[in-house]
Amino acid sequence: MLNAAVLVSGGGTNLQALIDAQRRGELPSGKLSLVIASKPDVYALERAEKAGIPSSVVCRRDYPDGTAYDGALLGALREYKIDAVVLAGFLPILSPAVIAAYPDRILNVHPSLVPSFCGEGFYGLRVHKAALERGVKVTGATVHLVNEIPDGGRILLQKAVDVLPGDTPETLQRRVMEQAEWQLLPRALELLCSGKL
Repeated sequence: MLNAAVLVSGGGTNLQALIDAQRRGELPSGKLSLVIASKPDVYALERAEKAGIPSSVVCRRDYPDGTAYDGALLGALREYKIDAVVLAGFLPILSPAVIAAYPDRILNVHPSLVPSFCGEGFYGLRVHKAALERGVKVTGATVHLVNEIPDGGRILLQKAVDVLPGDTPETLQRRVMEQAEWQLLPRALELLCSGKL
């Protein structure tokens, strides 16, 4: 069984989807062993505590430079013997040093059908706002491996979600989470942990 860390920056809805999947027995090859938050006082840390998962805060501004920050992040991952990493709404861009430490073992969930509405600057409600402004009829979510290009790694799973008349960025975000992100992310983590990628 592989140890997985979930990296978060906010409320942790995707983390909760993983916790729920683990409780349902849908992650037989992996264990949620650590949650790392990019800032203190985010609700995701409460979710981790309620689920009995150890957590840590590694905040970029607490370190003098990127090398020290990378060292702290990798140190936390090594301390808990982490084999796989999931970016679940984690806003900092991982450095080449961190990516190199976990080749093809870092997953990211993105709230669009990559390659649409992705890359640097596309996160959170910005993605759904862009989709609505463009007038697309279908959007969705993508789980991909992480490489040095933001949202540029190999696509593992995608699921389409209809855009409905009257959608706002907020209503579309919620539907994409419920119908795509929360379903895809546990499946992708199990594929990674079971060696089926």
